[in-house]
Amino acid sequence: MSQVFDDAPLAGVRVLDLTRLLPGPFATLHLRRLGADVLKIEAPGAGDEARTMMRSAEDVAQGRPSLFFRRLNEGKRLHRIDLRLPAGREELLALVRDADVLVEGFRPGVMDKLGVGWSVLRDVNPRLVMGSISGYGQTGPFAHKAGHDLNYIGYAGVLDQIATREGELAIPNFQIADLFGGTQAAVSGLLAALLAAQRTGRGRHVDVSMTHVVHEHNLLARLAVEATGRAPMPGRDLLTGGVPCYNVYRTRDGRWMAVGALELKFWRAACEVLGHPEWGDRHWSLGQAVGGEDAMALREAVAAVFATRSQAEWTAAFEAADCCVSPVLRMDEAMRHPLFNQ
Repeated sequence: MSQVFDDAPLAGVRVLDLTRLLPGPFATLHLRRLGADVLKIEAPGAGDEARTMMRSAEDVAQGRPSLFFRRLNEGKRLHRIDLRLPAGREELLALVRDADVLVEGFRPGVMDKLGVGWSVLRDVNPRLVMGSISGYGQTGPFAHKAGHDLNYIGYAGVLDQIATREGELAIPNFQIADLFGGTQAAVSGLLAALLAAQRTGRGRHVDVSMTHVVHEHNLLARLAVEATGRAPMPGRDLLTGGVPCYNVYRTRDGRWMAVGALELKFWRAACEVLGHPEWGDRHWSLGQAVGGEDAMALREAVAAVFATRSQAEWTAAFEAADCCVSPVLRMDEAMRHPLFNQ
């Protein structure tokens, strides 16, 4: 993934990266992997907080930043500028004159206070694309509020949907707002703005609010509210456990299998492997009430069958069946899986 080829689509594109921690650096890493030349600019002293985050004893002994920092900034050129000083400001503006993209992740208003806000940068380089990644956007009542991924998905109505059947919320170890609402949204916005700049000669400011992006893409829950006036009930909705054909089941050895047989043909094929073809007609598309009595009863019956074998045994049993049933892997297992090592 980190290899950059000579014919990469962003070859020749120059990116200034003023971001820190996760969302911005990962976004510019994607640009780097697409061929862009990325210059990461840090303040003097400690620099990006990611340098010390999760830093191991071995890292300290060898005098290097954390693996977290090294992975996120792989292939980038590193530079230090003190933007609080007039000389630092002038140095950045000189770099902006020849840049195509600048990405920053300060709180809204900080770039203006430093004298390098969008209006200044646009005058220096009218073709420049500037991306600003923040929790709640550059304007609005929450623009200056502090927050982290958990806060953003909480406001966006996403965290409420990540719950057990008993209603207990589960804190995801995948940073949904940071990586989807921040990283991926920034990449798509920057690429679109870069294309427009190349076609029109005019740059633009891409304002990425992680919370707003996640809220907008929380599509099924939003549609449920529009249709019924209430949010889906975790554990009882179509995609959160309310049907046996789209669920997770514990195996005999305490592991899990993911059943994604949402379509009738897949569910019937799965029931054949489970040894209960008669269950094939008990499906939401045939009138089974989502979250209803029959769905919940069948879910328990399916769970009892999965509990009779280990995860490895069920994985082997479903190997030849094209029915969207797969093991739930730990990260160490996923990293060794042939799917990611071809």
